[in-house]
Amino acid sequence: MSNTPMAASPLTRAVLEIDEYASGLGWDQPARLFALVDTARLRAQEPALAAQLGLEDEQRASGLTPIEQDEIPADRPLDEFLGTIAWPDAVTGCALTVERLMLPPSAEAQVPEGLDGTKLAKWVADHPERQEVRMTVAVLRDGARESALRLREKDSATEVLTGADLVPGLAEALAATFED
Repeated sequence: MSNTPMAASPLTRAVLEIDEYASGLGWDQPARLFALVDTARLRAQEPALAAQLGLEDEQRASGLTPIEQDEIPADRPLDEFLGTIAWPDAVTGCALTVERLMLPPSAEAQVPEGLDGTKLAKWVADHPERQEVRMTVAVLRDGARESALRLREKDSATEVLTGADLVPGLAEALAATFED
């Protein structure tokens, strides 16, 4: 994609490609799940699919190709859904993009005690310092991880924050989809 640094690792490039794709869809989108496949292997084993995905260009011969999966059921908690996933051997990794509300660390002391999940979500949604964020998290079978965070108020490719440990809980949940 146009804003993806070529010097970045294949996993970072894949995460930024997914972030850019999600950005093009706009905000207030459902969570999206992607399989990550080795591009060279895909081109060799599935040339028709590779051509359909626009991967016949030699520049795209290496790296990881994200392939969006079926829609995530809206009526199930995300952690429950992720617990049902098993990937075939051809899948090198997976990624998820999801939007959430978050608060700055300074607001943690203000959280009222004893709120259940629904009341806590409402309290966060009503908090004046809340931020809407799109998180794209990816993991590989070998344990490598990468994340991209995009704030709605700074919705620009140049403002996307990347790092391996930005969303550790979600990375752990995705890594568990590769466990036997």
